[in-house]
Amino acid sequence: MKYCRIRTADGIVPAVVAADGTHRSIAAHIDDLTRDDIAYGRLSFIEGLDPGSLPEIADRDYAPVLSDIRRIFCIGLNYSDHAAETGAAIPKEPILFMKVCPPTGANDEIVIPKGSQKTDWEVELGVVIGRRAQHVAVASALEHVAGYCVVNDLSERAFQIERGGQWVKGKSCDGFAPVGPWLATPDEVPDPQALDMFLDVNGERMQTGNTGTMIFGVAEIIAHLSEFITLEPGDLISTGTPPGVGMGKTPQRFLRPGDKLRLGIAGLGEQVQTTRAWQI
Repeated sequence: MKYCRIRTADGIVPAVVAADGTHRSIAAHIDDLTRDDIAYGRLSFIEGLDPGSLPEIADRDYAPVLSDIRRIFCIGLNYSDHAAETGAAIPKEPILFMKVCPPTGANDEIVIPKGSQKTDWEVELGVVIGRRAQHVAVASALEHVAGYCVVNDLSERAFQIERGGQWVKGKSCDGFAPVGPWLATPDEVPDPQALDMFLDVNGERMQTGNTGTMIFGVAEIIAHLSEFITLEPGDLISTGTPPGVGMGKTPQRFLRPGDKLRLGIAGLGEQVQTTRAWQI
């Protein structure tokens, strides 16, 4: 199944994406799509519904895929060619940092932060945890996944790299976590290490990649994180980006007000965002 949340005149409506691409309301069956709903397969009864019998929603104003994403864990430098373009060494273990900004909808406007000169883009595979994971083995790690989604791990490189301290302050500006448009359950993604991904800025292709070139695959990431942190339903892991970020260009290129981004991952949908300058 593909689950989403759509903003309408009557509020946010939980929905599924039918095989024909239409969006069908499941509001008669659940109030919203929450981390409790996606935990431990509690939505499996939805799979038995005939999408054609559900009310169609014409709107495409996507809200974040869950109403209450718990935490956003991010993996840095997880594609060898991206590490090379930034001049970084290949990590021996997954590099972990956090995004502490609230997630936004797939097509929500991006605000260039006040004082920013180096706002950058990063298309990434997102993994939402659906089952508590503590000291899990790689072989069983994917059993803890509720679904997959697209994430744009937006970054302000000067805040991240030039201002000292941890990466979190360059990763957590308002609006820096577009998630969605939908959450695809694992049966929709037979192999999370075989997904094509792309990102365009103003119609120009910037990133082209495939999750098969990750240094640490999804199962390895989950197993590794669960050694140190108990992962809970509703946690989101953003698994790293392929090459083509603005910081890696020669000369470097960063987002400016009025830019348009389009990004996506095979089977997980696309995001389209425009940027604007910060204002009070």
